[in-house]
Amino acid sequence: MKKKAPEKAKSPAKLIDARIKELGDWRGEMLSRIRAVVKQADPEVVEEWKWRGVPVWEHDGIISTGETYKSVVKMTFAKGAALEDPAKLFNSSLEGNTRRAIDLREGEKINEKALKALIRAAVTLNKSKAKPAKKPRKSPAS
Repeated sequence: MKKKAPEKAKSPAKLIDARIKELGDWRGEMLSRIRAVVKQADPEVVEEWKWRGVPVWEHDGIISTGETYKSVVKMTFAKGAALEDPAKLFNSSLEGNTRRAIDLREGEKINEKALKALIRAAVTLNKSKAKPAKKPRKSPAS
């Protein structure tokens, strides 16, 4: 009998795969679709698994999370308040100074073009605020 690997030993991608399968309903399908759009918008995205079970997509910092609840799949953008949202995708967490979220309910369609633009804007913002790599210190001349 194969032992189940502890959560910490599994890759974030495998943990996200397992969450999608575990949900087994519209929420899993929605999370899978969101994940695909994120990867299409930013092929260099890094998937993480944080806070005891939240998929997180990063590129020079957090882009967004993919939280699942009973009636919504919530895509929270870490710096959403600083992003232009001409398509008005943000519909949750609008009162804060930093984050913004998109709540997706059963049967709703994702405006993929607008979501990709929002993801790319988040990556651009993260890159603009990324700390430059430290340059090696020169040794004093002898």
